Amino acid sequence: MLARLRALFRFQESGLLLVILALGVLLTAFAGTVRTPVFERDAEGNRTRVFTTNSDGDRVPLLAEKNKFLNAQNLAQLAKDTSFIAVMAVGMAVVIIAGGIDLTVGSIYALASVVGALVLNRYGPEGLGATTSPVLGIFLGAGACIGVAALCGLATGGLIVALRVHPFIITLGGMAIYRGIAFVITKGQSVGAFPAAFRDFVRFEIGDGLSFVPLMTMIVVLIVGWIFLSRLAAGRRVYAIGGNELAARFSGIRVERVKLGIYLISGVCAGIAALLSLGYYGAATSGDGQGYELNVIAAAVVGGASLTGGRGSALGVVLGALIIQMISSGIVILGIDQNYSQIIIGSVVIAAVVLDNLNTWLAKRRLTAAAH
Repeated sequence: MLARLRALFRFQESGLLLVILALGVLLTAFAGTVRTPVFERDAEGNRTRVFTTNSDGDRVPLLAEKNKFLNAQNLAQLAKDTSFIAVMAVGMAVVIIAGGIDLTVGSIYALASVVGALVLNRYGPEGLGATTSPVLGIFLGAGACIGVAALCGLATGGLIVALRVHPFIITLGGMAIYRGIAFVITKGQSVGAFPAAFRDFVRFEIGDGLSFVPLMTMIVVLIVGWIFLSRLAAGRRVYAIGGNELAARFSGIRVERVKLGIYLISGVCAGIAALLSLGYYGAATSGDGQGYELNVIAAAVVGGASLTGGRGSALGVVLGALIIQMISSGIVILGIDQNYSQIIIGSVVIAAVVLDNLNTWLAKRRLTAAAH
């Protein structure tokens, strides 16, 4: 038993799992209860509200008292909200592990959304291609969404490599450029009216309102990210560059090619998240994804990706995204003023960076002590 406990605490993400457990316990304890309608599935599989008869003989909705946090609907909502940020956080983790930073993810998300939305709108019920097969329209829309995001990632990485300028400066400029292009394309208007099959697919639910497609997409991205970072030589090169770029260069690693690749990965992940949002919300605007940069970087840093590079994992950043979303959800559930949410998330990021620096300092001290 003790051996199993020691193995658990040696597990890299065990601390994150403990934080998630502690947050869950605290939110469950202090959230209070709420009366919610009871639903059931009809013969066609649709969720319908259950009714009952009160003492006066009137037909009224059946209500059940549940914990505000620990109930199926809230946990399903938490899983869905986490999936959008977690998908982008995996791409951000790859960039941060390599010693870079990407402030463009929210703007790429917005630009990819509106381009994909324009294509999907053309094949929607009100579009010029309404008579065309909706499957073709969905594939073209998905391709446009992820393709634009990939091109933006390549452009960002290309500028960083070509100009040899710090990623912060290039991605800060890119953040404004990509969102500006999205605004110009749409003139600030919302774009919707997509093929019904697309929305039905992305919004497909199982159980008590659990969005299956976003959740499975997050899991697939997590698995691919884990394989890339921990099982492939390309992932080892990412860690090598983040740990010591000069040494990696002298060892024969093509640093510029790897940097181009990591920003491509970050862009593609933002595009995948944008595609999910199109299907789930059914519309896109140039203002989508504002502030996502903070949440995605926060998820990566809280999940153990070191801003100095060379350390982090795909599983860690997904757990970090869950922690960030639990904090955001907890602010609402506990009735805290929403204006404090960014302050709290920003404080969590600072605390995570301080702990990371402390951990690095302690590791260096242990190495120094061992050398003597």
